[in-house]
Amino acid sequence: MLVDTHLHIIDKSRLRYPWLAEVPALDRDFLYAEYERQALRAGISDAIHMEVDVAPDQIEAEIAFAGEQSRSAGSLIRGCIAACRPEEPGFAALLEKYAADPFVLGFRRLINPLSEGVSDSRIFVENIRRLGGTWLTFDAHVHGHQLPRAIALADAAPEVRFILDHCGVPDIRGGDFSGWQEGIADLARRENVTAKISGIVAYADPDGWTAETLRPYVEHIIESFGWDRVVWGSDWPVCTLGGGLLAWTSATHALLSGCANKEREKLFWRNADRIWKLGLAGAWE
Repeated sequence: MLVDTHLHIIDKSRLRYPWLAEVPALDRDFLYAEYERQALRAGISDAIHMEVDVAPDQIEAEIAFAGEQSRSAGSLIRGCIAACRPEEPGFAALLEKYAADPFVLGFRRLINPLSEGVSDSRIFVENIRRLGGTWLTFDAHVHGHQLPRAIALADAAPEVRFILDHCGVPDIRGGDFSGWQEGIADLARRENVTAKISGIVAYADPDGWTAETLRPYVEHIIESFGWDRVVWGSDWPVCTLGGGLLAWTSATHALLSGCANKEREKLFWRNADRIWKLGLAGAWE
């Protein structure tokens, strides 16, 4: 039983993804049917669709697209994390429109490409604070050297539930462990932040990583955040840059082989079920 909290579906016939031109290996369709075949083989039982940084004028179209994918027969998709632009006045209207939609579980804005100061600007912070008191989460995507941005945002909006994507994107290939390690330990002191252990194979040497390469990063995340504040995700298809979905799920199981069943359950599905109110516990127990 494994909940994938970070699935991207790419359909270039339906939506525009300006950034794909810069990543040739991902510049094609990655459709739900392709994901489902691999996910079922990997033991994934449920998934949350993560926004794919579509053109800004297609944010609502992507929400509708994800909803369509969830309604196909036997779909694993239980909800979506929608794109947003908190640096713009239109965020309030977007939140008002989807706050009562049970399919929309939260929002994400890629922080890593934003210019310095944008994520701590007055309008950005005020808009993120609007999520406080709701059950909606905010995914923060930063690179390892940008962890102070996530810390500042978590401090500025303590009532908001933040999800740190991809272990904070450590530079595994470059070997910069100590700087990332300190930033993670600092961020984990903010109890309104949960860490997502997702797709870090994409940041390792694609030809040379093993489970042991990833171990110090996964163990430090769990040690820092604790078992109640971690969730798991594939980051498919980005994880194909480092071996793919089956390689990542296999590595995850290997890294957790010595852990108690209750601990693995928290990471694999219980925490996600609680955070996003997926209603899975009753069906599985």
